[in-house]
Amino acid sequence: MPNFLVTGAGGFIGTHVAREAARLAGQLTLTSHRRPPRAPGADRARIVRADLADPDSLRGLCDGIDVVLHCASQIGGSPEANEAVNARGTAALVADAQRAGVSRIVYLSTASVYGRGIFRRARPEQLPRKPLSPTSRTRAEAEDAVLAAGGIVVRPYLVYGPGDTWVVPGLRRLLRTLPGTPTGWDARLSVIAVAELAALLVALGHAPRERLSSSAYHAAYPEPVTACELLRAVAAGTSLPRARCTLGLAQARALPTEDGAFTRALDMLATDHWFDSTPLWADLGRPAGPGWDADAARMNEWYADLAAAA
Repeated sequence: MPNFLVTGAGGFIGTHVAREAARLAGQLTLTSHRRPPRAPGADRARIVRADLADPDSLRGLCDGIDVVLHCASQIGGSPEANEAVNARGTAALVADAQRAGVSRIVYLSTASVYGRGIFRRARPEQLPRKPLSPTSRTRAEAEDAVLAAGGIVVRPYLVYGPGDTWVVPGLRRLLRTLPGTPTGWDARLSVIAVAELAALLVALGHAPRERLSSSAYHAAYPEPVTACELLRAVAAGTSLPRARCTLGLAQARALPTEDGAFTRALDMLATDHWFDSTPLWADLGRPAGPGWDADAARMNEWYADLAAAA
């Protein structure tokens, strides 16, 4: 069994990747900068404190490693921090992996590298990258370093599940702000549960090269969900006053607000963001499983702590 290195193993997605890798790896090495790894199996792994912003801490990290699952990223913060971690840090990690003879690098990126637009059943090779923020721009630079080394890039859109502090919490804040019940919000969105995403990333680490048809994949359930379906599932576990009216998307976008987070959340729900992920499932020979229907039923369970806090 291959020896795995998981970077960012203390983060939201990295925690789940570490848990999955612990089941399927030979020797497992986990790195974390801010938070210690919490995944089951981490007690049997080699834990290394490494900081992508400090290239010296990465030297020798990949010795004895067969597969690197790179899940660490700087999200938000200053442009300088994003450049140091995402761009230069990933380049340094890739250089150490090449020196050590690592056979596979899988980088967890984001569909945000495409910027704004309308995306309908789009594949990576059909989409130019037009990153807008320092985070997405430097993650695109990280992609370039990984792809130049023969690695694989994975781009999810909306990821939710245990540990999520952005997608569902952000939608709950949106629902509490809206003066009515969203109706007719029919934009189609690509989504995936974090445990399913983790399984796909680890499977890519194991997959024989001849089975992989691309070096860049979208990671999502094959069928998108509408914005209304997503909001209904989120609202079911959210204590909200009963709305006296319905609210169309155009009405919501016309609301006077200076809240940038509110505006970004509406933008996310306003247009199709449907990224074709069928090549990834096909290349790995994995069925997509029950997908969104099962996830919607578990939303309350996954976010019970947030509901209690609210």
